[in-house]
Amino acid sequence: MVHRDSCSDLMLDNQLCFALYSTSLLMTKVYKPLLKELGLTYPQYLAMLVLWEEDGLTVGTISSRLLTDPGSLTPLLKRLETEGLVRRTRSDRDERSVLLTVTEKGWGLREQAKAIPSCIVGSAGQSVEQLMALKRQITDLRDNLNKSI
Repeated sequence: MVHRDSCSDLMLDNQLCFALYSTSLLMTKVYKPLLKELGLTYPQYLAMLVLWEEDGLTVGTISSRLLTDPGSLTPLLKRLETEGLVRRTRSDRDERSVLLTVTEKGWGLREQAKAIPSCIVGSAGQSVEQLMALKRQITDLRDNLNKSI
């Protein structure tokens, strides 16, 4: 016999964390075929976005921007280098730091990637204004949660 009580606070569909988690999973699924055409995984795409925005960053800086551990990012960046999209070099200022620069092939991929945002907007079924407002709310939530840990 399953015991049920009326605690709606513990119902899955009432959880903000599940709404965010399941939406993130579905968003990644929408990106998957788009990125497959580019030969990128979603995490690789995020790293390339950071580098397309500002080339010549250290692994640590990219890691900070992506809110991830540098150790988990290194294999991903090595694969991008193997694909010829980025070049990894030791910093002249600090031998411990590895700088990443986008190659010509990597910049060419950026041109191909320009169509992705409009595809995502089309899949979302909301206006750009609605999506930007939602993004601001989620970013504020993320920043507040980051302060609490």
